[in-house]
Amino acid sequence: MKGEYLGELEELILLTVGILYKQAYGVAVMDEVERQTGRSLNISAVHAVLTRLEDKGLVSSKLGDPTNERGGRRKRIFLLTATGKRAIEEANALRNQLFNQIPKVALQFSI
Repeated sequence: MKGEYLGELEELILLTVGILYKQAYGVAVMDEVERQTGRSLNISAVHAVLTRLEDKGLVSSKLGDPTNERGGRRKRIFLLTATGKRAIEEANALRNQLFNQIPKVALQFSI
C-alpha cells in the first residue's frame, strides 16, 4: 500500500467488496454495508469510494452481463486486487496489534 492511508469508509467498503466477491456492485455494496453495520449510506457516496479504491489499485472493475431487471443495462462489478487484499490484511493486523496491547485492567468495568 506504500503510505496510502485507508479511511474508515474506504476500509468498510473494501471489506464489503471482498464479502460480496463477484456480486459487488454499487447497490449491493450499499445494501450489504447497511445489513452488516446498520449504517445507511447513499449510493453516490458508495460510488465515489469505489472509484477512489479503484484509482488506488485496491479494487478492479468490469462490466457484468446485461440484465432484464435493469432494462438491459450492465452492472459494474468490483473485485479485490492483490493490493486490496494486502491493505485489509495490514489494517486488520494493525488493529489487532493495538487492541492486544491494551492492559486487561483497562477493559474491566464495574457497574
